[in-house]
Amino acid sequence: MTELPLLDASGIAKSFGAVRALTDARLTVDRGEIVALMGANGAGKSTFVKILTGALKPDAGQVRIRGAEARVGSPAQARRSGLVPVYQEPSLIPDLDVADNLRLADTPVDPFRAWVSELGIAGLSLSDMIGDLPLATLRILDLARALAAEPDVLLLDEMTAALPTDLVEHVLKVVRAKANDGLGVIYVSHRFTEISELCDRATVLRDGRSVGDLKIEPGVEERAVELMLGQKLALGLRDTAGGAAHRTGTPRLRVRALAAAPKLTDVSFDLYPGEVLGVVALEGQGQDELFEALSGFEPPSDGTIEVDGTPMTFAHPADAIAAGLTFVPGNRAEALLSQRSVRENIALPFSARIASWGPLKLRHERERVGYAIDKLQIDTRAQGEVQRLSGGNQQKVTIGRWIAKGVETLLLFDPTRGIDVRTKRQIYPLVRELAENGAAVLFYTSELEEVPLACDRAVVIFNGRIVDIIDAAAADEATLMRAAHGLTGEDSAA
Repeated sequence: MTELPLLDASGIAKSFGAVRALTDARLTVDRGEIVALMGANGAGKSTFVKILTGALKPDAGQVRIRGAEARVGSPAQARRSGLVPVYQEPSLIPDLDVADNLRLADTPVDPFRAWVSELGIAGLSLSDMIGDLPLATLRILDLARALAAEPDVLLLDEMTAALPTDLVEHVLKVVRAKANDGLGVIYVSHRFTEISELCDRATVLRDGRSVGDLKIEPGVEERAVELMLGQKLALGLRDTAGGAAHRTGTPRLRVRALAAAPKLTDVSFDLYPGEVLGVVALEGQGQDELFEALSGFEPPSDGTIEVDGTPMTFAHPADAIAAGLTFVPGNRAEALLSQRSVRENIALPFSARIASWGPLKLRHERERVGYAIDKLQIDTRAQGEVQRLSGGNQQKVTIGRWIAKGVETLLLFDPTRGIDVRTKRQIYPLVRELAENGAAVLFYTSELEEVPLACDRAVVIFNGRIVDIIDAAAADEATLMRAAHGLTGEDSAA
């Protein structure tokens, strides 16, 4: 007798007002199987996952668990049925400590501690405040909490998107081992290398429909992209030969001996107008503190920051913005007014600081906001609330507000985390165009293959200091990875 699937979802449909997120989504997961759920941003992946786990109710369709129809009306019911999710954004309460978050989810402490250690996080205290922990650590805590619940089906929605390579390796190893023990896994990711390494099959969504079911084998990436987009698409490498020509005159941003607790100890570099300077680092090497200091969120403990040759001190993010430094955080939820419209979010810089009394230049504002929407091809069907947009469109909104306002120096922290290949294809050329028009861009990325696609050169940070500076043309993944692990004979300064 053939064993019934752990999970069988068919004909799932869901609309949000006039926006139809799903029309016919289908997915099966067998015992011990890891199934990738793939699709461009806006294809309906996250909506599908939330329906499977009870966070949303479908308008139509059926979900069966071990052959029996399941009525999963809430996340608590889903957990009792054996379906446990780890969502794209952490589901932890920042104003509580780790222990309180575990109590709220009725998570056993000892298994949680064991999984945290197995997943590569050391030194965690249950008294640590969630709001004080970096995003990558929060993702690991979410996964450890899910594994401690001993699920039958684990749903991972862009689990590795905020993680450095070393933690990704821990996650993939643990998930594969659990699948070998009989766990079923739904794995949502835009990273083909992870899908090829980890998954057995892939189900592809396009425009809210399941359009294909693929066995993972050599060459599957091309077929998956065709199914996702309805056409062939390749990112394509760009010519990186011209970057050095911009490094003349006064730097737009000069950083010397910058230090900031707890990780950043001694970082120096120059960033010139017309240049995209990449930042590469494993988790917790000081990159968070660097961007917080440059964007005015936390003052440095030592060192200097110069903008166009003038020494600067930032007591508040508004001071950095006034000096021409604008910041796009990796966690887009921190940058968005989730219950406001796309246009209101993009227009925010126009009304944030009014220099003098007088009529607002509404026509100019509308023109600039419209320009940013068109430039980034932002989906505005969900005009009511930006939270209804896909992750990729939300990220484009966070970048679009500075496209609309104008930018001199752009600080991008992992801007393509958790977004699809089509949106990445839009963002890379946009970053290059900003630089060609005279902007200076500091670009931290957790995906090493992005460095030659977007940057002119990259600084590599290890143990709080720059250990190497690499031209983009020579920045292959192996070279960057060695440097990120400190396997270079040089300590470099710009």
